[in-house]
Amino acid sequence: MFRRLHTSSSTLAITLDGVALKVAPGDSVAAALMASGNPACRQTPVTGSDRAPFCMMGACFDCLMEIDGVPNRQACLVEVREGMQVRRQARPTPVTDRLAS
Repeated sequence: MFRRLHTSSSTLAITLDGVALKVAPGDSVAAALMASGNPACRQTPVTGSDRAPFCMMGACFDCLMEIDGVPNRQACLVEVREGMQVRRQARPTPVTDRLAS
């Protein structure tokens, strides 16, 4: 779906949901996800639908991820670093489900 216009000879290693991933230096976390072929960042709270980066400039909040242990980071605004730990955010339990228990 996405093709780089220029290829880099160097790569960085990050971990995405516990799996090692080689990414291009200078990419945002969202761009690295899109280039990997599996761009889902999180799930929506209501339906659990996968969400992927949309605006790539920090306006829409569709790319929220946990980055180095900090949840709700906008992946389009964070540049990849060697050894970065990235996790997709799963659908939170709706409040009504928690109250029913």
